[in-house]
Amino acid sequence: MKAIVCRDYGSPDVLRLEELDRPIPNDDQVLVRVLAASVNPLDWHYMEGLPYIGRLAAFGLLQPNVTRLGVDYAGRVEFVGKNVTSFKPGDEVFDGKTGAFAEYVCVSPNRAIALKPANVTLEQAASVPIAA
Repeated sequence: MKAIVCRDYGSPDVLRLEELDRPIPNDDQVLVRVLAASVNPLDWHYMEGLPYIGRLAAFGLLQPNVTRLGVDYAGRVEFVGKNVTSFKPGDEVFDGKTGAFAEYVCVSPNRAIALKPANVTLEQAASVPIAA
């Protein structure tokens, strides 16, 4: 799958489009095809490594610990693990999950993942979880 990756701190020039393995969900996860994503300040903090205290606490001192950016997304459930009963393939959902600037994310259904309301577009839903 294609994903936006940040392997060094800095300006947007450090972002790269890379080919990565598609995540494989376990029995307690759903695989979601990301159809829309939004940018929020958290993405900027991860990319820049700012504030610097964040590098000590969570980001990584010299290089980012989190290399896949993107948090807010909306998409369609492609696969559900055998223990998942709250979602089914084809459901349109939205959530905040690190690594959302990619074609797929694996998500645990006990997170804040939710069904997208029918009267909301995917783009609108993708702007809600953290950016809103």
